[in-house]
Amino acid sequence: MKMKQKLSIGLYVLFVGSTLWGQQLDLSTCLRMAETANVQIRSAQLDVAINESQRAAYLSSRMPTLNFSADYRYNAVIPGQVVPAQFFGGAPGTFAEVKFGVPYVLSNTVQLNQILFNSQVNYGLAALQINSEIVKIKKDMTVHEVKYQVANTYFILQGMYEQLKFIQSNIAYTNQILKNMDLMVGQGLLVQTEADKMRINRLNLENTQANLSATKSQLEEILKILIGADLKASLQLENDQLVQQSLLVDKSAANLFQIQLLEQQKRMAEEEAKGIKMAYLPNVNLYGIYQYNYNMNPETDFRTGIDGAFIGLRIDWNLFDGLDKHHKAAVNALKQEQLAAQTALVQQQLQQQIEQNKRMVDVKAGALELAKEQLKLAEAVHQNANLKFAEGLIGTNDLLQAQTGLEQAQTGVVAAYVALRQAELDYLKSNGNIK
Repeated sequence: MKMKQKLSIGLYVLFVGSTLWGQQLDLSTCLRMAETANVQIRSAQLDVAINESQRAAYLSSRMPTLNFSADYRYNAVIPGQVVPAQFFGGAPGTFAEVKFGVPYVLSNTVQLNQILFNSQVNYGLAALQINSEIVKIKKDMTVHEVKYQVANTYFILQGMYEQLKFIQSNIAYTNQILKNMDLMVGQGLLVQTEADKMRINRLNLENTQANLSATKSQLEEILKILIGADLKASLQLENDQLVQQSLLVDKSAANLFQIQLLEQQKRMAEEEAKGIKMAYLPNVNLYGIYQYNYNMNPETDFRTGIDGAFIGLRIDWNLFDGLDKHHKAAVNALKQEQLAAQTALVQQQLQQQIEQNKRMVDVKAGALELAKEQLKLAEAVHQNANLKFAEGLIGTNDLLQAQTGLEQAQTGVVAAYVALRQAELDYLKSNGNIK
């Protein structure tokens, strides 16, 4: 039965995995996969879980504690004590030696302790609560950074896919031209040098294609790691058109993690100041003890048990600590002042960065439109040059010049597209809004 269950689970996982990699992944799917499978995000989530466990463990310090101790002792030499002999009817001014106890003593003690008031325990609980918020913010920052890396890699790959399509098209065009040129060389209508010029251009295209393909494979491996995918599985990304809708859906939304982190650090410093003041108060503990001692003297066959119990209130109060708390309070005040200054500075820097990134998005959007217009013109020039070359009105150099212009325009469009998406990502990253 267990074998059938394992087999069913294995087939299910295999089916789901093949279904996942059989489809093309869009950006939102990649981001969701990263949230659940990325190692950095998983580590940050474990930090949150560890912090919660530490807080739960610290909370247990407020619970009562119960301890048991036992002491089984053999007195090889029973200790004695000198007392006035008058206690036993002796002459005044004389002393007698008295031995207390028996050879065998079995002592058992049960002690119950309960904290009634401890300033540092209360401060520690508040600090752990604030630290829990800090760890969660750091986790959110890690998730945000990973999403940025995933999206950035995704769009670079999209640009490479588009560039490789352009190169493949250019190679196919060059092969067709070379086929015609070789026929013309065979008929004596064209010198071999002209055909070789076109072959050099094809070699350059093939070299660029090989380099881009290698870089594409490396980036695909990086993306697989980022989204927690199997490195051996093939990666298929959904085609992202150059005119795709902008990533900026809500430009007003903001989630400034750095400010949130500083605010929590300010809260921690304020709580620390409270803890320093509370340390001037005494600590109060309630305790109860039950003891049972069993005494034996085998020589006289003496055996007896004596028990006792009491409840107490213990107060510990540090009346003077050498001005230690005074100096700690001074350091804490400076720390709070420093955090306030840092918060104001970071707010200014973030606001400036957000505005700058927002302007850069507009600049890159304009650059993309310009690059697309240049591509249209380059395609028209190349088409015209191709017709004139077929009619024998221009030479190979002019055709190659038009071809080079087209290739540069194609590269410019791809670069402008990637630059725009990266500018949008930078803007979203600066205001913490990558979804």
